[in-house]
Amino acid sequence: MSRGDKYRFAFRTLSFLNARRNDPSGSVELSSAPNRALLVWKPETIGQIFRGDRDMVLEGSDTLGPLVGEQSLLFANGPRHAAYRQVIGPRLRGRHLRSYEGIITAATQAAIDELAPGTVVPISEWTRRLTLGIVSQIILGKVDEGLLSRFTTWVEGTLGSRGRTLAYRYLRLPASVPSPWRTFQRRRADLDKELVCPVTGRTGAAAPEGEPTSLVDLLRAGGEPLGSVSDTELRDQIVSLLFAGHETTASSIAWALFWLERNDSVRRDVLDELAATSGDGSVAEDVPLLDAACREALRISPPAVVAGNRVLQEDREIHGEQMPAGTRLTPCIYLAHQQPDVYPEPERFDPQRFLDRRMSAQEYLPFGGGTRRCLGADLAMLEMRMIVAAVLRRRELKCVNPETGVPHLRGPAMGPGEDLRMVVTACPS
Repeated sequence: MSRGDKYRFAFRTLSFLNARRNDPSGSVELSSAPNRALLVWKPETIGQIFRGDRDMVLEGSDTLGPLVGEQSLLFANGPRHAAYRQVIGPRLRGRHLRSYEGIITAATQAAIDELAPGTVVPISEWTRRLTLGIVSQIILGKVDEGLLSRFTTWVEGTLGSRGRTLAYRYLRLPASVPSPWRTFQRRRADLDKELVCPVTGRTGAAAPEGEPTSLVDLLRAGGEPLGSVSDTELRDQIVSLLFAGHETTASSIAWALFWLERNDSVRRDVLDELAATSGDGSVAEDVPLLDAACREALRISPPAVVAGNRVLQEDREIHGEQMPAGTRLTPCIYLAHQQPDVYPEPERFDPQRFLDRRMSAQEYLPFGGGTRRCLGADLAMLEMRMIVAAVLRRRELKCVNPETGVPHLRGPAMGPGEDLRMVVTACPS
């Protein structure tokens, strides 16, 4: 372990990881005892970590913590974390997903309507605007375009570039000194009032059947096992759900459109599959190749680099060695998806991988795993299939500058370069 590995990982993350693609050890030590931290990507080790989740604590994030708040469900542990999963989880999977299909369809069709032939589209920006509009309806029950615009400006000012993120994270100067940190805090204070005040007046709003109409209404209802949620905690959950519910999904959709444009034979096969069904992509079994293409996009360019920092609460044997309590373990999604013994020719976009076999949760983890697996994974897959299907059916896109279709970090997320552009070349009949 080099003393500088911790800092190389922090400041030159992707180059640090790319240098370890072929490292057979499956781990690298980022810091030594007494605060030992390991980045791991060997499937068997990741499986051990996920299976032992209940005996570990998820560590907070210096990058996301000030954005999502101290009481965010993203970093909750113990009974509070379990309560949030029990209350919110059922609304983001199973039968409830059907109720969101109309929201996804309407928002997607409206967004595609704006893409006239000849339009040059900054694809990542387009997918973020679309997915934020969708998830805001699910969370808040309505879309306030002004609020969403201010939310976007706030997030972009913090995570919009690697330089902004590093400045925001490491240059937290006193409030009296003009800085990105001061701007971030001022915008956060202004948004907090907008995010919480409008919904406190709707406390307990319910649908005719007696079910809350939005996730905010559900949290406000105060049912067990969650119980009462204060305005401060509610604010943290609204921001957490808005951010997590659109940022990585948007990156995933942008990647899927990019990879399909770059692999014309696959794109044509997906179009043939869509032509053979009237389905909108909501049912994965109706469009197996499209579903596989989306899953392969998530493999080759996962929207998150790591799956959280877990801290051992007691001594345990992990990775073939005894590790003391306090050791931090970080599963690396990016490297786990690049292992040639699991994914031959890992840099090649090949949806057939997901038609021929079912990957285990320790080999394929775009949404994390264990008790911390993303609550919105099923919703994200639904949005991916439906949005990609709608775009392919209604527009032909050509990448203007494919060289920018390489991974770039946006805080904890990873998307194509912000300069990636696609031009609308035709509107299929």
